[in-house]
Amino acid sequence: MRLADVPTPALVVDMVAFGHNVATMGAVNPGRRLRPHVKAFKSTPLAQALAGAGHEAFCCATVREVEGMAAAGLGDDLLLANEVLDCTRLGALVRAGNARVTVAVDSEETVAAAAVGGVREVLVDVDIGLPRCGCDPADAGRIADLARARGLTVRGVMGYEGHLMRTPWERKVAEVEEAMALLLAAREATGGDVVSAGGTGTYDCNPWATEIQAGSYCLMDTEYLPHAPAFRHALFVWTSVISVSRSGWAVVDTGLKALGMDHGDPTVVGGSCWFVSDEHTTFGPDPSYPVVVGDRVTLLPGHVDPTVALHERMVVVDAVADGRLDGDAVVVEEWPVDLRGW
Repeated sequence: MRLADVPTPALVVDMVAFGHNVATMGAVNPGRRLRPHVKAFKSTPLAQALAGAGHEAFCCATVREVEGMAAAGLGDDLLLANEVLDCTRLGALVRAGNARVTVAVDSEETVAAAAVGGVREVLVDVDIGLPRCGCDPADAGRIADLARARGLTVRGVMGYEGHLMRTPWERKVAEVEEAMALLLAAREATGGDVVSAGGTGTYDCNPWATEIQAGSYCLMDTEYLPHAPAFRHALFVWTSVISVSRSGWAVVDTGLKALGMDHGDPTVVGGSCWFVSDEHTTFGPDPSYPVVVGDRVTLLPGHVDPTVALHERMVVVDAVADGRLDGDAVVVEEWPVDLRGW
């Protein structure tokens, strides 16, 4: 099949760029040093490719992701890096022997949920600067004691320096070290071997973590790429021009229902984005790339994770030249986005 035969809008993965991204990350964080974050791509075939590259432990954001990874035979070591108040579905996986499941806890309530639900292993989630989940570092030891009192194994600690992913490089290393000092002190109080942290924005400047929870690096987006320039755009949105105005603008068949917009407008290759509507993106074509109705236009999403979650599948092509999809590109695979939902 050629890409021209694929209905739009469609997610398209450049296999060459994807391979570059996997190799680039793996050179810095090989094997179990990397725990790829499934939330970024929500696809078990993509996860299988990462397992084939030596990364056999995965990070998940939802119970559904954990279940899907286990069903795909990727349950060797799954971390649900999120607080969960009902762990019964996770416990069922553990009892059936289908997966090793660890869940993040940061309170008495989440410890109780893990124990009641049947999850046997936890990481103590610690606040290291991002105002989201995580206990106070000084409280980590108490949370670990609560977990052990409920019969749980505390594998270590988890923290996310997400507030530093886009920090300028000249400040990033020192500020990551400060955040990780909090996490390492908490690990002294909790015990365990695991220090789980990091992401695509700090993959190369966090030697203190035992494992890095990066996910966006696989596919990348326009918002993240300036902060991790060693990677390449590997995810594109394939669209069709459905209207052209005499006044100078054109419209493609892709809008808010197919694009994650929390990080801003998509980039229109060969044009400038004017605005995005429910099913439409209005753009100004570059004079050197005039378009007519029926032409195909390439978009680069601003945020890969929610963009992927809006689609049912990704088509994989052999290569993308000069950042622009070509209808003659050969479709070599199709990856279902099979881990959507909760």
